[in-house]
Amino acid sequence: MEGKLPSEQHILSAFDRDLEAIQALIMKMGGLVEAAIMDAAVSLETRDEELAERVRKEDRQIDELEELINQEAARVLALRSPAATDLRTVLSVLKISANLERIGDYAKNLGKRTSVLVQMAPVGDSGGALRRMARAVADLLKDALDSYAQRDAELALDVRMRDRDVDQMYNALFREFLTFMMEDPRNITACMHLHFIAKNLERMGDHVTAIAEQVVYVVTGSLPEDSRPKGDRTSYVAPEVEDD
Repeated sequence: MEGKLPSEQHILSAFDRDLEAIQALIMKMGGLVEAAIMDAAVSLETRDEELAERVRKEDRQIDELEELINQEAARVLALRSPAATDLRTVLSVLKISANLERIGDYAKNLGKRTSVLVQMAPVGDSGGALRRMARAVADLLKDALDSYAQRDAELALDVRMRDRDVDQMYNALFREFLTFMMEDPRNITACMHLHFIAKNLERMGDHVTAIAEQVVYVVTGSLPEDSRPKGDRTSYVAPEVEDD
């Protein structure tokens, strides 16, 4: 008899349903993270403490989704024993959810900084500049998630290269904040907070790049071999995340 036995077909269809469910969770998580990035940036530009607080509180939903994804992926690995491409897909889910969770943490940190910055005088057009940088990061994340959903390695590689634009935006802001601090020492405290926000956005871009690289891994079976050019030429390295 040609084809798979009924029992094998049943196992395969159940596995496919499990994969689809987990990947749907990834896309939901990604949508929440995209919204968090932009809400955090808008709250900074408009000095909206209520919106900033909402970003901080809603990070819990992102964390809960990561935990659910991890549980479901572990269950699939235990029950289905996937091989080859299917195994790569499950492993990529774990990596992608971890990167999304870290981006969500950075967005939450932006909300924390906004709550402090609204008590200080605005510094130039820093809010607008940071919102534009956040939009660039959110656009990269959207394309990275689209490349995952469509299994589009070329789009993923494009995302990986475009992160250099985010690095260059960070470099420009870094120099701008230094100028503000040198021109008026009263700007130092605010500019330090603003620089931390810019660095968090730059690190978000790095995590989006890691997601794009996982897409390449799923499609081709290998991570990109070439080193991605970095545009961040500053020597300061900010902490990954703040304490809750």
